[in-house]
Amino acid sequence: MRSLIRLPMPSIVAAAVLFTLLAPPPPLAAASAAKSAKAASKVAVAPSEIKLEDPQSAKGLKYRLLGPAWGGRVSRVAGVPGDRLTYYVASASGGVWKSSDGGKSFFSVFDSQPISSIGSIAVAPSDPNVLYVGSGEANIRGNVAAGNGIYKSSDAGKTWTHVWKQEGQIGKMVIHPKNADIAFAAVLGHAFGPNPERGVYRTIDGGKTWQQVLKKDVDTGASVVEIDPNHPNVVFAGLWQARRRPWEMTSGGPGGGLYVSRDGGDTWNQIKGSGLPEGIVGKVGVAVAPSDSRRVYAIVEAADGGLFRSDDGGESWIKTSGSSEVRQRAWYYSTLSVHPTNPDEVWCPQVPMLKSIDGGKTFKHVDGLHHGDHHDLWIDPKDPKRMIGGNDGGVDVSLDGGESWWWPPIPINQHYHVSTDSRHPFWVSASMQDIGTAQAPSNTLSSGGIRNTDWRGVGGGEAGWVVSDPNDPDIVYAGEYGGYISRYDRKTGQSRNV
Repeated sequence: MRSLIRLPMPSIVAAAVLFTLLAPPPPLAAASAAKSAKAASKVAVAPSEIKLEDPQSAKGLKYRLLGPAWGGRVSRVAGVPGDRLTYYVASASGGVWKSSDGGKSFFSVFDSQPISSIGSIAVAPSDPNVLYVGSGEANIRGNVAAGNGIYKSSDAGKTWTHVWKQEGQIGKMVIHPKNADIAFAAVLGHAFGPNPERGVYRTIDGGKTWQQVLKKDVDTGASVVEIDPNHPNVVFAGLWQARRRPWEMTSGGPGGGLYVSRDGGDTWNQIKGSGLPEGIVGKVGVAVAPSDSRRVYAIVEAADGGLFRSDDGGESWIKTSGSSEVRQRAWYYSTLSVHPTNPDEVWCPQVPMLKSIDGGKTFKHVDGLHHGDHHDLWIDPKDPKRMIGGNDGGVDVSLDGGESWWWPPIPINQHYHVSTDSRHPFWVSASMQDIGTAQAPSNTLSSGGIRNTDWRGVGGGEAGWVVSDPNDPDIVYAGEYGGYISRYDRKTGQSRNV
């Protein structure tokens, strides 16, 4: 089988641990190991209670948050249309977070659940109390953590029900614009191996049962599913054949492609030719313009890939951009957002945030966001100047259509390595994905506890070990890709290569 892209990865002995919560990683749901023995077209799962317990030897330990609230990778973001106070964040390894004060602060609403890797979140347009969460981040890095299915809340995140149980990754969930009982999930499936429970799933009874309405084979899952908000019987989906191994990433294969259903998901047709790339296809992203259902955008990973646009509801396509900025590292990005009232304005979250105002022909970089590596952008359909974007550094919020942004601190760092030193109280050092290293005391005399300003970078980078000299804890050694090692002296603030 020929692959589209094979990316060598450094061999990193690392565990993606949410150190900031200082809790042992919870076990996967018991049902996640009990995979379905058949690729049935209809899967009904009765919810069961999952009891989380610490080891007996740790019963006396009480966990507390140390920080830092420096952000961390976010898979998806959402808000409540017309409600300027409410936002939701689906984080790669920190669960689900919510803001009720317009994005100034966020609090966790998912700590009671047995999973922390989240791939998608959706708010029902017809009832903002109804949320669906797809667990298992679908940006399948070499250290990606698996999810255990789909969760639903009917009270805006206060309580959750585990409505579908399956180990793997879920990259996108969407809800019918007028009926909160109908929802779709783009199930990528296992990142590191084959499984039949892949493709697009649909519920029509509020999550009680889920039907596999679009499937290909055991190696091909779904990267995206999108409902036309004006004609909800029209549903687009992208199938993606992908395999992650610790040392490489394979994206693309004969199973991939763009599909459309015009009867609410009952039947599907693959869109071939008509201006779309021929041959091997990798990851696909798709978005429908809310103001004009004839305008559909698709970003397609292929040898002749790029951004494609349809002006007739997906019947025919033109390639508007083959820019490397739009299509780079497609397996990690490939999401799209279209302005609610202007079909010519399309946003492509990428290494930079990209924005086009001419239907995808040209793009400019959006300035002011605090971090790069963007994965999602939500635009309020009732107030398009209100936006929230998710990236490897957390989230950015805008109230003026992207002219300016602010970054709320959230403790969702994904930590690769953690260590302590010989001081009393001991200090904690950590390396964080895409952010770097940090060190802080485990306790302070401040009435406010450990503050963000107590954490400081100590050299090295995201992937390396970071440890203090046992004889002089003010000296910190930190590593990074390629064998790089730095030496940091806290007394002088100086850092040098070793």
